[in-house]
Formats: sequence, structure tokens, C-alpha cells
Amino acid sequence: MSKTSLIVAVVALVVALVAVILPFVMPAGGVANEDEIAALKTKVDNLEAKVQSIRPLKIAYINAEDAFTVFTDAVKDLRQKALDKQAEIVKLQQDFLASKISKEDYQTKYNQLQVELLQAQLNIDIGTINKMIAAPGFADIQSDLERLKDEAQPLVDEMNKLVQTVQTGVVDPQEFQSRFTQVKNAFTKLDQLLTQAATSKIVEAANKVAVKNGYDLVLRAKNVIVYRNTARLTDITDQVKHELSTYLQ
Repeated sequence: MSKTSLIVAVVALVVALVAVILPFVMPAGGVANEDEIAALKTKVDNLEAKVQSIRPLKIAYINAEDAFTVFTDAVKDLRQKALDKQAEIVKLQQDFLASKISKEDYQTKYNQLQVELLQAQLNIDIGTINKMIAAPGFADIQSDLERLKDEAQPLVDEMNKLVQTVQTGVVDPQEFQSRFTQVKNAFTKLDQLLTQAATSKIVEAANKVAVKNGYDLVLRAKNVIVYRNTARLTDITDQVKHELSTYLQ
């Protein structure tokens, strides 16, 4: 029910009540008791004032994945290196399909690029952690970030060793696959922990934006919103991204 409809319904109800009650407050001679009528009028005025004060629920939503790009943009130079490695892998696969490279040479080069790509992705995470540690906006979780960085150091060392191994071109396929899988699994755990830290800051920024602008509810766009009326539901992603950017300064 809209606000206007609600006001009309309440006023109609009050009028109906007045119509029922009025005969009982009228004296036998037909002259109304002015005090009682004034009291009824005051009650009607108070009800109207309360209804007027009711405001619609103010709801917004956020695209968390888009908001997360604030962190990746902070290390865009490292991110570009990972994109370049992905492009190299695509080019290698195209050359192999076009019979421009032997299967043996393809597998050797592919293994090398896989490791180098994983190293580039690891560098993104380490670079992001360093940015967070140095930023005043992350002072409340700085100790957690420093501990995460310390725990990641063995992974960084093992990654460097694996890169050196594949770059020599002499590696047992089974040994390579085993070491690569271990390193990749360790990286996945690190990436998840970093994502959790970043998400906590996205939530914090969303809360600040919501309170500042008087929103009653903020939803996450992905896996939550099936349909939205853009005239009534506001996208605050850009505002949250702006707030997040101040944390990294």
C-alpha cells in the first residue's frame, strides 16, 4: 500500500469512527458537547500527523564484485603482468593447434607459463596485502594482514623454486604436477583469506554509505536480487568504491 493510500484509509477509518461515536457525545437536544468534539478533532489531527511521518522503506544494493576492483586497481601493474601471461598461454595454444610447435615443446612451455601465471597471481595478492598494511584505513586489521603475509612467505619461496625449476626445462612430469598442485592449493587458501579481509572492508564501507544516506537496507546484487525497480532501488556501488579508495590512500 502506498503512503497516500495509507493516509486515505486511516482518515476514512477515523471518519467512520466519528460517525459512530458522535451520536453518543451529542446531548438529547442535538447540540454537540464542544469539549468532546474538540478532543475527537485533536485525535484525528494526531493520527494524520503520525501517518504523514511514515516514510517508505529506503533500500539500496551493491555489486560486491565490482567494488572489489578497487583492490585490484590498486595493484594494476601486477594485474597487467598476469593478463599478459594469460595472453601468452592463449597464443601458445593457438600455435599448437596450428601445428606450429611440437607436442613436447608445447607441454614444456605450457608448464612454464602455468607456473609463471600462478606466480603473477600470487604477486597480486602479496602486493595487495602490502598496500593494505601501509594504508591507514586498514589499521584495525593490520596485525591480521601482517600475520597473513608472514604465513604466505613459505609459499612465495616455494613458488620461486618451482619457477626456476620449470625455466631450466628439466623436470619430471609427475614431480612437476605434484609440486604445482601443492603450490596452487596453498595459493587458493591465501587468496580466500585475502578476499575475506577485503570483503570485511567492503561491508564496512557499505555500512558507512548506508548510514550517511539514510538507507534502511542494503542488498548484494549477485545471488540476491532477481528483479529491481531502478526508480525505487538505488545502486550504491560507486559510492562504496569511493569510500574504499579512501581506505587505501
